[in-house]
Amino acid sequence: QVQLVESGGGLVQAGGSLRLSCAVSGRTFRGYAMGWFRQAPGKEREFVAAISWRDGSTSYADSVKARFTISRDHAENTVYLQMNSLKPEDTGVYYCAADRDGLGTKNRRLYDYWGQGTQVTVSS
Repeated sequence: QVQLVESGGGLVQAGGSLRLSCAVSGRTFRGYAMGWFRQAPGKEREFVAAISWRDGSTSYADSVKARFTISRDHAENTVYLQMNSLKPEDTGVYYCAADRDGLGTKNRRLYDYWGQGTQVTVSS
């Protein structure tokens, strides 16, 4: 099994920044794609960003382009989500996920492993 543990969430003012971390452990995952999703109160979980362990290619939701950056650290087996210029609508529980097929799609149903989530709250 692959285990994912998120950290780094918190409360920030609009315009501020946070960096989320996802520590990955377990069986081999170098062929996986890693994704970040978020879920606001009363809404469905939505795609935020994804990255390939293999080549570092990335994809982003339109709502976070130019503000968020996803990255990976091979030595630490960690995926990061750097969030800048945060807006109140970015508020939600952020989840790290892993896709064994390495596709990094926007569809949460295609991911195989999930972390417990970390709360991000952006005040106006």
